Amino acid sequence: MKKYIGIVVFLAGLIILGAELSASRLMAPYFGTSLPVWSALIGLILLALSLGYWIGGKWADRSPRPATLFNILGISGILLSLTPIIAQSVLGWSLKGFAQLEAGILAGSFVGVTLILGLPMILLGCVAPFAIRLSIELVDETGRVAGRLYALSTLGSFLGTLLPTLVLIPWIGTRATYLLFAMGLTLLSAGGYFLLRDKIRGIVFCVISLVILGMAFGIQKKAIKPGTQTLFEGESPYQYVRVEERKDGWRTLSLNEGHVHHSRYHPDFWFTFGTWDYLTFGPFFNPAPHDVIKGTRDWAIIGSGAGTTIKLLRRLYGNELRIHGVELDPLVYEVAERFFDFKQEDAQIDITDGRAWIALNTNRYDVIMVDAYKQPYIPFELSTVEFFTDLRDHLNPTGVISINVANPSRDDRLVNALAATMDAVMEQVYIIRIPKPSAGAILIGTRHAITLDEVYRNFKAAEAHAVSGLIHYLGKQHIERYEGKGLVMTDDQAPVERLMDLMIFEEIARQTQ
Repeated sequence: MKKYIGIVVFLAGLIILGAELSASRLMAPYFGTSLPVWSALIGLILLALSLGYWIGGKWADRSPRPATLFNILGISGILLSLTPIIAQSVLGWSLKGFAQLEAGILAGSFVGVTLILGLPMILLGCVAPFAIRLSIELVDETGRVAGRLYALSTLGSFLGTLLPTLVLIPWIGTRATYLLFAMGLTLLSAGGYFLLRDKIRGIVFCVISLVILGMAFGIQKKAIKPGTQTLFEGESPYQYVRVEERKDGWRTLSLNEGHVHHSRYHPDFWFTFGTWDYLTFGPFFNPAPHDVIKGTRDWAIIGSGAGTTIKLLRRLYGNELRIHGVELDPLVYEVAERFFDFKQEDAQIDITDGRAWIALNTNRYDVIMVDAYKQPYIPFELSTVEFFTDLRDHLNPTGVISINVANPSRDDRLVNALAATMDAVMEQVYIIRIPKPSAGAILIGTRHAITLDEVYRNFKAAEAHAVSGLIHYLGKQHIERYEGKGLVMTDDQAPVERLMDLMIFEEIARQTQ
């Protein structure tokens, strides 16, 4: 029995950490994966475990029987199996319920996690005190027994930090991962009862384990919008990836079950009629006259996605371009080749983190584009003075920086913060306002002082080339030079998450009034 209790402690530690990390994937479509959300998640788990340790200690003294421990394991497994089932409703309710609070992201995510993980985590917190109480026979071995069991629990937790993110979630998905953890707990309970020769309860929990296994195989895919067909769904260590095709032939890439498309493709159109078209304007923001065709050969794209912008650049500026793309997620690169007609000769793609890539790269470029700002949050490390300084140092003398920024309901707080930060590094910053339905903004940072007239003179000089098709998109009313004095963000302080929290929830509150 002592060896079996050691196994129980090890697996309980694994499941606690595994469920905590997997919870972040359940929450991402509703609250994102920002620092406040992680704080709420970790804080809630610690509170639940603390309560479980306290309750478990008292419970173990009152009922120091293995059967009680196995009941705790079985019930916690049943409760944990409900997590992926109720998560969508509970987290959606939490998001709406706290929409009008400035701290809504923190409060909503805290309540949501409490409702779906609180009870199973409290019960799992009871396991360690019970295990220690059942394993101690002599007072003078208390320290040794407690140390051994805590070591097993911590080793299990170590494995629990790796198993979901590296193996289970990419392989079977978040919901099935939760059900696998739940089944593990009910099987532990069943095994314990068989050791106690209680066959009836052992069989009961075996049947419950089979039911949970059936739930894992019977998970329904997320409903899709009418008129679309899902071509691919999968999970990587970084995110949930979905490819859809509409009846009109457009294919889209969505990440983390969000409503925002991160890539767009149609075999019959050059342009995307979206944000990506505006992102390619960078070369025109140079002192006139500037030959945007001959003078723009080397491009870098941080956040190349499924290759939407890369294919557009080759159509507009010619196949002689040297394009270097950076994509964090290898699964996104895989779907680009399978579903978006992306070919290896279109660009050199490095699968790595954008900030690390630019720091280690020694090449220089005519245009560096940043399109890695995933909805609803942007990686803070891609929004700071230090990052933009690295980008500037990798530009040729006539090089420019072009970045894509979300701008819900024309709320300029995030746009102004990024523009002010870029303006601290570049000679000038221009803002391109994208019309609805995209309603975003493109920031262009230049190494030279220019005027809007020079931009349009460069347009006129390019009329004989395919790139002239861009001109009809852009009127002077959509471009403005940034001349403000907003928040300058640094690696030490970049409150992009708080800015997005305020923007998102104020917009939700406005719509619900």
